[in-house]
Amino acid sequence: MAPTALPPDTDADIARVTEALAMITPRWNVRILLALSGSPLRYSELAAKLSWLRDGQLHPKLTSLCDAGLVERAAHDARHVTYGHAERAAALLPVLPVIVTWAEEYLDTPDGPLPAIEQIEDSLTLLTRRHAASILWVLKSRGEVSGRALARIVMPSSDWTNIYPPLRQLVADGLVDTDGTGQPYRLSAAGDGLGPVLGSLSAWSAGQPLDVAAQHPVWGHPQAKPAPRPWISSQARPAPNALPPARTAQSSPAWHNRDLFSHAATALPKAAIPAGGPRR
Repeated sequence: MAPTALPPDTDADIARVTEALAMITPRWNVRILLALSGSPLRYSELAAKLSWLRDGQLHPKLTSLCDAGLVERAAHDARHVTYGHAERAAALLPVLPVIVTWAEEYLDTPDGPLPAIEQIEDSLTLLTRRHAASILWVLKSRGEVSGRALARIVMPSSDWTNIYPPLRQLVADGLVDTDGTGQPYRLSAAGDGLGPVLGSLSAWSAGQPLDVAAQHPVWGHPQAKPAPRPWISSQARPAPNALPPARTAQSSPAWHNRDLFSHAATALPKAAIPAGGPRR
């Protein structure tokens, strides 16, 4: 990631979260990780759970996830190879329902409720827009900021007008608001509501337990502990089975592998969302 004019600790935090998003956002990665959330699987067993993937698509994805340290390949003998979660991937699973909780409240779904897995993928697409993380951090920290001031902070070595394409995208996505040309920018309700998501991703990317997310210096709310809101996923469209609701006040969000893949998926999942964002 290009350097910013933010304090070193903040810049490092944004870089870690950006790297984490780059690891999990590519198409099918979250679905592969969820398929591996039980016991280690042979390649053929994993392919059967991800039957919409064509021949030749799964292997390079598995290789990239192994290289990223999220999946472990175990060769028991020449004919017996299994794939399973690395410890880092197991720690990621509780972050995913936090993303769904945000999507249930803010993600625009004009065709009706989406399965949870699609809500996760669509939300991650918004967060991986170019310079999105840096802009969101600055607006959360400083409130209203002009485009020129944002440019000096987010891309100090670039022409300041280069800030406007990512800003316009974030406005179109519904994460940032402005009153018009020449007016300062600020987080929308949806952008401000990303606190638990970005705080959790920051904790995970730093190798910290997720319960420290509420203490994040930018996205945390140390004095406020709102009651968790349960979420319910819809099965309105054919797709790999959605995640079941599992958020309670006593436990971290979680689900069981048998719930996610309780039936065979026959339809190809939809592509990532276009620009348009969580605007209700």
